[in-house]
Amino acid sequence: MAVQDSGALLVGLLLLFHTWGAWAAVEVSMEDRVEVFRGETAQITCMFTSDDGVGALMIQWSYVIKGVERQRIYYQDSTTNEVERRTRFTDRISVNGNGATGQVVLTIRDVQLEDELDFICQIKSLTDGHGEGLTKLKVFVIPEPPTIEAVGKGISINEQNPSKIATCEVINGFPRPNITWYKNGIPQYNVPDVVNVLASSTVQSSGLFSVKSELSLMVTKEDKDATFYCDVSFFVPGETRMFESKNTTITVHYPSTAVNVWVESPKGKIKEGDSIELHCSGDGNTPSIFNFKHKDVEYGESKTLVLKNVTRLQTGDYECHSMDMDTYEELNGTVNVFVNYLDPAVVKPDGPAELAQGAEMMATCNALSSLNTQTTWFKDGVQMISKGPTLNLKDATLDTAGSYMCVVTAPEIEGMETRGMLEVYVQSRPEITKPDNTDIEESFENIVKLECQARGFPVPTVLWTTSDGKVLKTASQEETKDGVLLSVTSLKVTSDIMVFCNASNEYGTDMVTFNIKATTHTTTSATTTTTTISSTTTTISSATVKPETAIPPKRIKKEGSGVIIAVIIICILLLAILGSVLYYLYKKGKICGRSGKQDLTKEKSNKDNIVVEMKSDNTEEAVLLGVNGEKQPTSDQ
Repeated sequence: MAVQDSGALLVGLLLLFHTWGAWAAVEVSMEDRVEVFRGETAQITCMFTSDDGVGALMIQWSYVIKGVERQRIYYQDSTTNEVERRTRFTDRISVNGNGATGQVVLTIRDVQLEDELDFICQIKSLTDGHGEGLTKLKVFVIPEPPTIEAVGKGISINEQNPSKIATCEVINGFPRPNITWYKNGIPQYNVPDVVNVLASSTVQSSGLFSVKSELSLMVTKEDKDATFYCDVSFFVPGETRMFESKNTTITVHYPSTAVNVWVESPKGKIKEGDSIELHCSGDGNTPSIFNFKHKDVEYGESKTLVLKNVTRLQTGDYECHSMDMDTYEELNGTVNVFVNYLDPAVVKPDGPAELAQGAEMMATCNALSSLNTQTTWFKDGVQMISKGPTLNLKDATLDTAGSYMCVVTAPEIEGMETRGMLEVYVQSRPEITKPDNTDIEESFENIVKLECQARGFPVPTVLWTTSDGKVLKTASQEETKDGVLLSVTSLKVTSDIMVFCNASNEYGTDMVTFNIKATTHTTTSATTTTTTISSTTTTISSATVKPETAIPPKRIKKEGSGVIIAVIIICILLLAILGSVLYYLYKKGKICGRSGKQDLTKEKSNKDNIVVEMKSDNTEEAVLLGVNGEKQPTSDQ
């Protein structure tokens, strides 16, 4: 019994010690992962609980090498704490906290790609309780935006295998980026014999990844309008980001299934004289040969046909023939070309029309055309007188005569018109247009120019004659556009004369008379008058009239002669007044040293001795007149 009791006691003690050890167990809690960008600072937190005090704990940090071996980088107990020497983290780590708060923090500065490791926090107690935790450190580098490059050549839809479309590449990312292809916004994944996505990646010396992806497709005709792009997805701390490349397209070669032919120019309806440009094109884009054909005429190889100065004979169907250079398939297309025409206007009567005065006439103007036409009549090129193909002239007069033009147009085509002419003459005796002034004054020996305008049909003959029976030579003669004959003559004026303009034809005559008056223009010149009393001579300046030829205006109105006569009379009166004043002064003795006091009897006795000497500029002759008007000999002076 004693032995049994001793064994039971031993077992109880062992159970007691075991239970006490459980109470001293350590629990450690850590994050699964800590994420940072390369170059940043990472903080890894280790939280724990223990029944022992801080002084009874040992804290150790280490990382895992190759998934098995541990490398300690930090150690701490109640007496010491130190960073392990000669490790990659020796100069870049620190630990905050001593465990009193139940946590310690490992800080790693300037994190690099190779720092992406598993870090272990180990806590031990002096009673052999221990615990540990592990955190993965993840390092990230944002890659550069992707680049996309499409194939430089066209892709045929007749290829038997998927054709390379484009290549997408992204570089300098960590961890490895992922590339996804899109066509018209729809993701493209591998489909046997239809879609092939081939990706490859490389690791650079820096540890960064570069990824390249190549997209190949079985191309169809619809892909000619498709847009392709790639996007790159990559991880960053706490999220996933994405870059998109620019869009790109490809050239798809596909054979034509139809040929289209059209008139490129002119737009709208075609008329004779136009230049036509025809174009031909297939709905495919593979190399093809094109040529045109019209009736039996074949044109050279070209997708464009130009026809210059077309006529109605070129109306018809134009056929374009196409042959594919890859498949040798032949296709045809046609277009109908209609050339509108407007023939020259035909005017009836077809020659000059002669009408008697008061007569009537009907003229017509027609032009054959493929379009509806409009006709308008003009007289002398400016005045619109009628619309429609028929022109009616009634009660013909001289004013009816002239040039009539009909203009035929096709309003549906701008500039499409034709014209016809009709000359109308009205038989009549001549009619002379009377000048504004037939009374002409012209200076002696001057040349006067006379004009005479006459109309009539047949065109009259103009003859110039004078009142003295002479026939004047016609200087010039011309017929104006309105059928008026203009005749011009000239005459040297030597005397008053009448000039007659005679116009005549087989239906009669007409005449106009020009009255020409020859005029002489005069001026005044200085002369000298001498008055002698006894032996004393007094000279008085006076004026006399001297005729002189001048060149006045060709035509002078009669009122001009009266003005000249009035001026001459005024000058004579002024001279008479001047003579009277001089004579008065002479009598008063104010001139020639006279005192003015004279004996009346002596004056009377000497009155017969008073003479006046008159001289002319044109003669040396001197005439002496007595006071009573008697002529005295020159020797008495």
